[in-house]
Amino acid sequence: MQNELVLLHGWGMNQGVWQVILPELEFLHSGTVRCLDLPGYGNNHQCPLPYNLHDAAKQLSEQLQANSTLMGWSLGGLFAMYIAKHWPEKVAKVLLIASTPFFAESDDWPGIKSNVLAAFKEQLVTHREKTIERFLAIQAMGSDSARDDIKQLKKLLNEYPAPQGSALSGGLDILQRDDLREAFANCPVPIRAVFGRLDALVPYRAVAKMQALNSDFEYEVIDKASHAPFISHKREFLSAIKSML
Repeated sequence: MQNELVLLHGWGMNQGVWQVILPELEFLHSGTVRCLDLPGYGNNHQCPLPYNLHDAAKQLSEQLQANSTLMGWSLGGLFAMYIAKHWPEKVAKVLLIASTPFFAESDDWPGIKSNVLAAFKEQLVTHREKTIERFLAIQAMGSDSARDDIKQLKKLLNEYPAPQGSALSGGLDILQRDDLREAFANCPVPIRAVFGRLDALVPYRAVAKMQALNSDFEYEVIDKASHAPFISHKREFLSAIKSML
C-alpha cells in the first residue's frame, strides 16, 4: 500500500495554507494526501494544556497511519521531526519546508533573535490579529510577490476557525525553547528539505549547520524565495518536492 502524505502547517496558520498546492501534490503523490491542523489550530479543537511539543505531537501521531510521509512547514517541521523520533513506526520520511531543528538564535546556531520571539509573545496578548499579520509579512519578506502572497495566505486562513490563544503562545514557546538537533542528527528516517535563500526566520546559514549534523540530509534552496516557498515560488517548489517524494 502506498504511504499517505500528511501536511503540517506552521505557527498561527491552519490547513488552509495548503490549498494552493494541494491539487498538484495529489497528482505527484501516488498515495492519499491529507492536511492536518496542529492541536488548537483550525478545526483541531483538542488542545493540550499546558501546550507543549510532546503532548501536541502525541495527539497528532494518533491520527497518522503507519509509514506516513510527513511534510512540515516551519513549526510543522518540528512536529514532524519529533513524531519521527518518538513514534518512528508512524513515519517513513520527513520533508521539511523552511524548517530547522532549532529556531532560536544561539552562539553556535543562526536563528530567530530571542527579542523578536519575545515581542511576538507580548503583542499576542494585546493584539492577536495584528501579531499574526506581522508574522505573515515576515514570511513573505524578500519575495517579489510579497503583497500578493500575504493576501492569498490571509484569504485561505480565514476559511477556518481562528487559532486558540494557548496554541499560539504555546507554539511560540516551542519555537523559542525546543531544541531537536539531537533528534535531527539521529533521525531513524530520511529527512529532505526545501529552503528559501531569503528566509528571515530560517537563515540560510543554518542549512550548512544542519548538513553537518546529518550526513544523509538532502535539500534544495530556492534562490528568490522567503519563508513560504510553496506560495511564492510554486513551480520551483513542486519540482524540488517531486524528486523527494
